Amino acid sequence: QVQLVESGGGPVQAGDSLRLSCVLSGGTSVSYSMAWFRQAPDEERDFVSGITWNGDRTLYSDSVKGRFTISRDNSKNTVYLQKNNLTPGDTATYFCAALYSVVVVTGIEDYGYWGQGTQVTVSS
Repeated sequence: QVQLVESGGGPVQAGDSLRLSCVLSGGTSVSYSMAWFRQAPDEERDFVSGITWNGDRTLYSDSVKGRFTISRDNSKNTVYLQKNNLTPGDTATYFCAALYSVVVVTGIEDYGYWGQGTQVTVSS
């Protein structure tokens, strides 16, 4: 059974940087495309960024493009989300997701495996 565990969240100030990590267990990460979603209170869960199994393609939402960078280290079964120049609008619970596919997509319904989430709170 594939399990995903996120870490790296916490309270930060506007303009700070933060790196989230997601470790996949119960499988080998090379079989999965990975993504990050986020959900603010009383809002829907939205796509943030995704990466193919070998890292040759990445996707970003318009709201984070140029500030966030997704990467992965398959030797560690880990995907990262480097977040720079954070704003209060980035406050949310961030979820890691895995898709058993060679392609990366943005649809929440396509991802079959989810982590429990890690909270990021950005204060002004």
